[in-house]
Amino acid sequence: MRKAGIILFWAIASLCVIALVTLPINLQTQLIASIVVVTFMAVIKILKAEGTWRLTALAFGTAIIMRYVYWRTTSTLPPLNQLENFIPGFLLYLAEMYSVMMLALSLFVVSMPLPSRPSRAASPGKYPSVDVFVPTYNEDAHLLANTLAAAKAMDYPADKLTVWLLDDGGTLQKRTSANLLEDQMAKARHQELQVLSEDLGVRYLTRDRNEHAKAGNLNNGMKHSQGELIAVFDADHAPARDFLLETVGYFEDDPRLFLVQTPHFFLNPDPVERNLRTFEKMPSENEMFYGIIQRGLDKWNASFFCGSAAVLRRQALDQTGGFSGVSITEDCETAIDLHASGWNSVYVDRPLIAGLQPATFASFIGQRSRWAQGMMQILRFKFPILKRGLSIPQRLCYMSSTLFWLFPFPRTIFLFAPLCYLFFDLEIFTASGGEFLGYTLAYMLVNLMMQNYLYGSFRWPWISELYEYVQTIHLLPAVISAILNPRKPSFKVTAKDESVLVSRLSEIGRPFFIIFGILLLALFVTAYRVYTEPYKADVTLVVGGWNLLNLILAGCGLGVVSERGEKSATRRVKVTRRCEFGLDDRWYPATIDDVSVYGARVNVYAKSIGSLAIDTRGLIRFKTHGSDTEEILPVAVRNTQVEGDIVTIGCLYLPEVARDHSLVADLIFANSQQWTEFQLSRRGNPGLFRGTLWFFGLAFYQTSRGLAYFFSNRGARNKARSSAGATR
Repeated sequence: MRKAGIILFWAIASLCVIALVTLPINLQTQLIASIVVVTFMAVIKILKAEGTWRLTALAFGTAIIMRYVYWRTTSTLPPLNQLENFIPGFLLYLAEMYSVMMLALSLFVVSMPLPSRPSRAASPGKYPSVDVFVPTYNEDAHLLANTLAAAKAMDYPADKLTVWLLDDGGTLQKRTSANLLEDQMAKARHQELQVLSEDLGVRYLTRDRNEHAKAGNLNNGMKHSQGELIAVFDADHAPARDFLLETVGYFEDDPRLFLVQTPHFFLNPDPVERNLRTFEKMPSENEMFYGIIQRGLDKWNASFFCGSAAVLRRQALDQTGGFSGVSITEDCETAIDLHASGWNSVYVDRPLIAGLQPATFASFIGQRSRWAQGMMQILRFKFPILKRGLSIPQRLCYMSSTLFWLFPFPRTIFLFAPLCYLFFDLEIFTASGGEFLGYTLAYMLVNLMMQNYLYGSFRWPWISELYEYVQTIHLLPAVISAILNPRKPSFKVTAKDESVLVSRLSEIGRPFFIIFGILLLALFVTAYRVYTEPYKADVTLVVGGWNLLNLILAGCGLGVVSERGEKSATRRVKVTRRCEFGLDDRWYPATIDDVSVYGARVNVYAKSIGSLAIDTRGLIRFKTHGSDTEEILPVAVRNTQVEGDIVTIGCLYLPEVARDHSLVADLIFANSQQWTEFQLSRRGNPGLFRGTLWFFGLAFYQTSRGLAYFFSNRGARNKARSSAGATR
């Protein structure tokens, strides 16, 4: 009876909303209603009201958006008999409806996400056995050593923990290849990693053939291991000491739990952050997913496996045949199969691993292309909305996650739609300038405000639009390819530990300058048409304003593809750790100031040291986490700076034995709290107004920087051609 009453209430409420949305009103009333709603939402946001007030504000915003959808559907589409207007106009309409649908799914997922879960350590004496899988394909041994050492050093009973290096770069198939270079490289890698694994006390495992990519590699590991739980870390994802203590306890509480997923935290900026210099100032792009969306998915038992930084139950994987390998995103595919089989998942919102992101824009696009194509494969092969076994909320959550990757289509349409009117005088949107203000501008403002409500300090205004724009150009053909031929995409390993030594334009950056040039030309066309056609100035100004927004995004994109030169792929992590610095059989009191995967900066109290020659050998003596024992790590001096009695020494690690790798891992990865503190330090919500001003200022600077790179690069090429011609 109670359930019937709830259904009846929602049915009546829905009918009332539909009646309100479809109510015929004049333009003046629409303008007043829009202003009232925008003002109400702004006041709620300024007062930082949460709970019911937050939902009320979102409900009012939803009403404005539904009103816009009704008006857009019934009043603005070009006549069907004018195909030159109707076809591009209908494509624009579809793009807008896609955006509205994704906003609706976002509201369902994250309007009230779960709060962060508390720590859940295993009960004393009830530690399950854990196999740690570190799959690798072509990663450098130095990078693997850090990850393996950190995994081996996790706080967990030694007899319950087994670390496996799953090497797909040294398979028998590669070691017997007809390609001599591949054969020799695979043999050398096989031998090197065997020695490394033995030194670090981990198990090395390879297989005969490279089949089913990462999923096949993980399944091969399952065949040779028997732990109750399986922890998976990418080759560049090193765990903190407390990773297992913070995660395995959840499996005690729920015998149907198959997954505990934790966020991916990165030591280095992605190419967008690096080239825009926002890494220390603004939350990373992935924080919106891991900080908000995964918690929203967790509310509906739909948080999914992200390929790394997770613990899975072997029994659940055995039931569904191991890790799924039909798509190239085996992680999400595995999760959807297990959720459909009645298993549960948990998301722990605390960074417990630290990894590396692609450093170059080309590698970044390659990674995102794989994600997009994999999600299209899941959409085609699994089609979550009809997937048997999933609950209705889970179906909606998975549809939200997969449909998101269709964004290159609407983003392309939004980019070029204004040009249809400005260049070709096509009327693809039938409305006056006043109607644009009353409906479209209100819709845009409410949309931006709702995003700010949903994501707040995790995503600043216009940043999502920028990320989508810079990915769209190259992701569009990748997504189309996966839709037309879902079995065609193949798994490609993301390049890791890269660096950009000199400032340059990205090798895939040329299309961005072409698009910028076209949009800039359209800006001049706008001014020309306002002057020559004053009777259509209201519509021309509105469309020109839309093009100007696109131009601002495109200008900021020029800065994204203008690669800044940096010598190291990893950023230094701030620490304050007492130590001693050894030099020529003498020990000086010192403090470790910051660390990276390659070296550390040490402040040494020593009046007599002075400047040291490059490659001078030194030692750092310090206590490891959770121990009172002092350990010694050999280093080489790379630079020195003397300020009074303090000598700041830049050091390069010189690991000579397995224990040295463990000490490096202890310096960088042992303490997960430092990563949480770093994330919190850059989370702040500037608000819609200040955030927009900040973004426009950033875009102006990046436009000028990108154009400077372009012309200097072009000048360098012309000079090189002239020199070559003179030589001939």
